[in-house]
Amino acid sequence: MRGVRHPHETVAQRALGLPPVSSRVVPGYVLIADRDNNRALIVSPSKRVVWLAKGLRGPDDAFFTPGYRSVITNEEFNDTLIELGLRTRQPIWRYGHSGIAGSSPGYLNTPDDAYRLLNGETVVADIRNCRIVYLRRHSVARVLGGSCVHDPPRGFESPNGDTPLPGGGLLVTEIGGWIDRLAPGGRLLWSIRSPVAYPSDAQLLPDGRVLVASFTSPGRIVIVDRSGRIDWSFGAPNGPNRLAKPSLAVRWPNGMIAANDDYNERVIVIDPRTKRIVWQYGHTGAAGHARGYLDKPDGIDLLPG
Repeated sequence: MRGVRHPHETVAQRALGLPPVSSRVVPGYVLIADRDNNRALIVSPSKRVVWLAKGLRGPDDAFFTPGYRSVITNEEFNDTLIELGLRTRQPIWRYGHSGIAGSSPGYLNTPDDAYRLLNGETVVADIRNCRIVYLRRHSVARVLGGSCVHDPPRGFESPNGDTPLPGGGLLVTEIGGWIDRLAPGGRLLWSIRSPVAYPSDAQLLPDGRVLVASFTSPGRIVIVDRSGRIDWSFGAPNGPNRLAKPSLAVRWPNGMIAANDDYNERVIVIDPRTKRIVWQYGHTGAAGHARGYLDKPDGIDLLPG
């Protein structure tokens, strides 16, 4: 019967009718914001493209919304946000004015990391406005910051990350060198001085440590404790582990660390125990539009399979 969910269906089966995944390395399908190709795509563990949305304007990140019915992306250098229906690939919501930066209602200035929250609001780091903006459809629900100094929640030094946390609150990353945990109401709980230059899109791990990428070349991906001490690090000055401006690293449920290595034109999965790259989509250092190629991949998310 149509509309009846099988109790053993995976998220990927429900969302797009995709078959279950057996890979121990990639536990689902990988959503990639392929920025300079103006597209977003979903690839299988075997690197087959199973979903493709074209005609975007520099999608900088892409994340599934709760329920996996749509994808939301920030077009950072177009000053806009866009939400696409997962099955239709068509826009169902927009915010901002294309190519026009601003700070008044309806405008953004280099938005980064747009997430749809469980309460239906959308939160986005508005980099050059030095603020975190909560949107309720087409209106501004709340703003944190606005002052371009490290003084959370009153000011942020160019925030480029605003990762939602379980139970509410955010983990805000400031390009100026700080990582801040905010309570659901916006109150500052703690700040870490980043041990790496140009921290990008920090993620809070279940044990309280922080995973963060350094958007530098050569780049690094590190795990730090609450004092800012580095407990784990990945990246090399040369060879296959050399990173070039990685902007996001996340830890998947299977313990693997996935990252978009932007200027190396690839998405990688790292085994944190061996510090080896165990999966890659894209050709290292070679930008392209053809099958298997990327051009400045700038965001990833996982469709559980």
